[in-house]
Amino acid sequence: MDKFIETTKAISDPNRVRALMALRDRELCVCRIIELLQLAPSTVSKHLTILKQAGLVEGRKEGRWMHYRLPDDKNSKAWETLDWVFKSLENSPEIKADNKRITAIIGTDLAELTRIYKK
Repeated sequence: MDKFIETTKAISDPNRVRALMALRDRELCVCRIIELLQLAPSTVSKHLTILKQAGLVEGRKEGRWMHYRLPDDKNSKAWETLDWVFKSLENSPEIKADNKRITAIIGTDLAELTRIYKK
């Protein structure tokens, strides 16, 4: 029961769902997720921590950058939730707009994005 509640709480926030959808086909640096969501770095980090605690994302540090991706184990319980989220929102206009935006963001240099958020 506790894991179910933790998972449902994790996907109850629109910004966390948007982050999951952005990670659907790729790994992203947290700075790119910040740029997509247009939220403070601390807020995005908190959202990603909640998703990580629920087992819906995994993270790795590379140099000064933190990267997030969906779980590697496609047979995990987390993937049942992720598949449901993805199928439910695949035609969402908001998610389609985010997909266009993340494509542009991916073209931006990581160092440049990091510099923007260190001001």
